[in-house]
Amino acid sequence: MREIALIIHEDATLSTVTGAMDMLIHTNNLFRHTGKSLPFKVILAGEKLTNDVLAISSPFVSYSTFSEIKNPDLIIIPAFYGDRTEMLKKHKPLINWISTMHQNGAEVASLCSGIYFLAEAGLLSGRSCTAHWSDMEDIVSRYPDVNFLSDMVITDQESIYTSGGAFSSLNLVLYLIDKFCGRDVGIWASKMFSLDMDRMSQSHFSVFKGQRQHNDDDIQKAQTFIEQNHHTQLNIDEIAEHANMSKRNFIRRFKKATQNTPFEYLQRVKVEAAKKALEKGAQNINSLVYDTGYNDIKTFREVFKKITGLTPQDYRRKYSRDVLVDRLN
Repeated sequence: MREIALIIHEDATLSTVTGAMDMLIHTNNLFRHTGKSLPFKVILAGEKLTNDVLAISSPFVSYSTFSEIKNPDLIIIPAFYGDRTEMLKKHKPLINWISTMHQNGAEVASLCSGIYFLAEAGLLSGRSCTAHWSDMEDIVSRYPDVNFLSDMVITDQESIYTSGGAFSSLNLVLYLIDKFCGRDVGIWASKMFSLDMDRMSQSHFSVFKGQRQHNDDDIQKAQTFIEQNHHTQLNIDEIAEHANMSKRNFIRRFKKATQNTPFEYLQRVKVEAAKKALEKGAQNINSLVYDTGYNDIKTFREVFKKITGLTPQDYRRKYSRDVLVDRLN
């Protein structure tokens, strides 16, 4: 039986706590009904002596303080609300405890923004990780030695697990059930919770917002120029000239400020415009290609799929309101 310490505190996003807890409870129920030994001992772990955050109604779940939990097999860190810097200061004792438990042999998993606690504990240095795509810029800025994979739903590296954003974090819980209990139980859990076992990418969920968390005014102006003229046949020479820089200097400063080359940035802006058009029901892919400043349909499709993980046609089927209405009628 694996002892799982599921962190709980007043700033936790309770949906990530209850979602993980429900999946572990139901898995235990499955084993009980089939006469097998329970796979999980689930402990809600908090700092306070009493649990006043979340009521417990399952016999499979108990509550303990951090100090009472000595040797957990796995620690699950939920997402949290609030300013990142303030929360990291407020929950420093918890972060220290996570670090100590990991040093003592515990595996650690973060759900969505719970990754901040892992990174602050120093457990992600040199490791690959993921979280909500909107946290990428901030995490990379705070912890430059981590390898943030914004398109991934799950990472598993050396007893450290991280998950993508929001409810996709439940895919990590499914992955852990599959890993610890076997493939048959994993398939059962996938069906029970209507989760796709093979969904590995969250790139098609992301919304490109322009990577403007920097103080280079000249690059800010260049970004605005790209966003306003992405539908034309822009080239890097033209953008550099608009920014009054040499091409070489412009590319260097742009990459330093945004973490993308100007060409990569231009591609992302074009794809974001195409995504919005498809969501609104754009039917003619050929027209869409030219509207977003591409001349070649094949190139557009390749770039679109590279960034979103879906073809333009698949993206339209998934997110167009017109397609959804047709399915419901």
